Amino acid sequence: MSFKTPPQIARLLLLTAGIVVAYFSARYVLKPATFGEFGWYRGAALEELRNRPVVFAGKKACDECHSELLNKMAKFEHKTVSCETCHGVSQAHADNPDVQIVKFTAVQCLRCHEAEPARPKWMHQIHSKNHYKGQRCTECHMPHQPNEVP
Repeated sequence: MSFKTPPQIARLLLLTAGIVVAYFSARYVLKPATFGEFGWYRGAALEELRNRPVVFAGKKACDECHSELLNKMAKFEHKTVSCETCHGVSQAHADNPDVQIVKFTAVQCLRCHEAEPARPKWMHQIHSKNHYKGQRCTECHMPHQPNEVP
C-alpha cells in the first residue's frame, strides 16, 4: 500500500519551497557585495563615511578663539556639553570666522530640557507650555552659565 500525499499538503509544500527560493533569490540580488566583511556591516560603508565632508569642528576648534567662554563654562552644568550641541555644526565657522553660526533659539534648550519621562531625574526639565509663556529662554537664563541671571 503506497502513501499518497493529500493535495492541500502538496500545495503547502510547493508554496513553502517557492517562498524559500524567492527569499534566497532576493537575498542574492539585493545583498551588497561588501556585506559581512566586518560582522553585520557593509565594508564599503566605511569608505562612504570617510568621503563625507567634515561638518563638526569639535571643542578644540572653539577653544582657539573662545577660550575665555569655555573656561567660564567649565564651572557650570553645561561643562560636558559640546559647543555644537547648541550652536550647530561649526566647521565652516572654524575655517572662516566670518561665517556666522546658527542663531540660538529655544529649540536648542528644549532638546535637552523639555520634560520627558525617559530623561534622568537629575537633569533640569521643564514643561515648555507652562514655563514662562511667551518669553525666550535667554531672557531669564544664560546658556553658558545656566544658574546666573542675565
